[in-house]
Amino acid sequence: MQKTFKDQMGREVVVNFPPKRIISIVPSQTELLFDLGLDQEIIGLTKFCIHPIEKFATRTKVGGTKKLNIDLIKDLKPDLIIGNKEENTQRDIEELAECFPVWMSDIFTLDDAMKTIGQIGDLVNRQPEASYLNHLISAGFNDLKTLALQNKIDKKVAYLIWRKPYMAAGKNTFINDILLSNGMTNIINQERYPEIILEELETLNCELILLSSEPYPFKEKHIEEIHKAIPNAKIMLVDGEMFSWYGSRLVKAVQYFFEFQKQLY
Repeated sequence: MQKTFKDQMGREVVVNFPPKRIISIVPSQTELLFDLGLDQEIIGLTKFCIHPIEKFATRTKVGGTKKLNIDLIKDLKPDLIIGNKEENTQRDIEELAECFPVWMSDIFTLDDAMKTIGQIGDLVNRQPEASYLNHLISAGFNDLKTLALQNKIDKKVAYLIWRKPYMAAGKNTFINDILLSNGMTNIINQERYPEIILEELETLNCELILLSSEPYPFKEKHIEEIHKAIPNAKIMLVDGEMFSWYGSRLVKAVQYFFEFQKQLY
């Protein structure tokens, strides 16, 4: 039967329900679909959808999140494509939407992420599984917020995502909301992902600099480089998936942040 859903961009999406040929073009949402119990229904994914690795190895790769192989996707004849406004390009989505049902997420906060999990659960007929994941995420992050308050974690932080030029996660990003959930205040006041100059961070009294593993793969050697410019700040390498993936990865992120917070008090 056909069923109509509204995606997070306000678009009505009509799908054959439940969908049997799904292409996911966002890594965190691909992992979510598998964790909801789907398997053979997922016929295509991007080259960045590496979790779970054993599923990644056996699925057709349809390009990158921002450079999709449109012809290959059309050959696969999906009955549902699941994307994200920030991760995918408007041009690709508009072209695909002319041929197939395309459901889009648009995520800025933890609450948005949990809403997405619930809506995707509805979309693929996995409502109980989605509700259980949201229960675990909600309970876990409520505990994290409580621990951050109890241990008086109140750090002024910059979260770097790129080098040459340096770029940081600013306001109105999912990363910013995750920082807040762990007792940290983002000193970057610009929205989205602005370019920054390291010396500016010192003038903003930055106490903690987090170097993400993605999209730029920061390493130990970069800590020394940044320390020379900002000698008074603590600098740490962090797992970018835990800060920026907004699907079922958030369940694993809870334990990660319990250990992460211990390094801050």
